[in-house]
Amino acid sequence: MNATTNFARQVSRALDEEHRANLDLLGKVELAFARVPLAGGSRDAGLVTLIASFGRQLELEVARHFDFEERELFPRMSEAGSGDLGALLLEEHDVIRNVAHELLPLTRLASTGTLDDGGWVALRRSALEMVERLRSHIDKETMALLPVLDEVLDEDTDRELAFAYAST
Repeated sequence: MNATTNFARQVSRALDEEHRANLDLLGKVELAFARVPLAGGSRDAGLVTLIASFGRQLELEVARHFDFEERELFPRMSEAGSGDLGALLLEEHDVIRNVAHELLPLTRLASTGTLDDGGWVALRRSALEMVERLRSHIDKETMALLPVLDEVLDEDTDRELAFAYAST
């Protein structure tokens, strides 16, 4: 992903900013799990805080982001002839939600200090799968979705959608 990418529309820029913040968090999660023993060993407060933050990000922001795309953007893309891209991204949303369904209870238990060694193994596996899936998904959105939005959205629609998204 090109760090100097400039998008013309407010919606594209807002989604790109969220993507960048998510990539930063995903990198921290991946690095943290590379350092955590699979069984036994201590899990410091920094890791527990990171896991709690990761869980909140998945539960609130990813859901908000996906819902907005599915409700407001994918239908517009379909009308403009880019429905195949929307369908692919929707399939990925479903897979990511399924991984999140398994991962979120584990992040909650880790946050409260009640996750056993087997739970940490499952948390690590699910978290790393989520990192991989979200990175790939973000790359697709950055390289394909956001440029399409720049072409599909007119200035007025872009402004309305940007305001609506910021208000959610």
